[in-house]
Amino acid sequence: MANEVDDLKAVSARRAQLAPGTPVGVTEAMIHDLVHAFYGKIRKDPALGPVFARVIGGDWDPHLAKMCDFWSSVLLMTGRFHGSPMVAHTRVEGIRPTHFARWLHLWRETAAEVCPPEAAALFTAKAEMIGQSLQLGIAASRGELPPVRAGRS
Repeated sequence: MANEVDDLKAVSARRAQLAPGTPVGVTEAMIHDLVHAFYGKIRKDPALGPVFARVIGGDWDPHLAKMCDFWSSVLLMTGRFHGSPMVAHTRVEGIRPTHFARWLHLWRETAAEVCPPEAAALFTAKAEMIGQSLQLGIAASRGELPPVRAGRS
């Protein structure tokens, strides 16, 4: 039993060392503050608020907890998030690139307000990659990707 506990502690310590958020000071409290401030803005946003309200409904607590787990897994490698963001986003009818652009604008703005500059830059870089991936996945699921051209010889 003691060896299993020691092994778990060693794995946790190694994850913390490798986590991209560790060198820039990302903490669970920072993630919580950013997620909650960001979704506070989303709820009031005229373009995004109705989309999120339609999907999430009135109980935001589960979504906020899931997003904290997501960002903890992405930046602190905690492994707490278990879900399928691509599947969830492809199910949202009417979501467009303009929604993602607005989402990223609000994310950048909120990260700059809540986090130190290096942490804000990391949160933003990850969000941009995730947003791009989600947009490509959504376009592919709708058959909206342009055909792939064969390489030239």
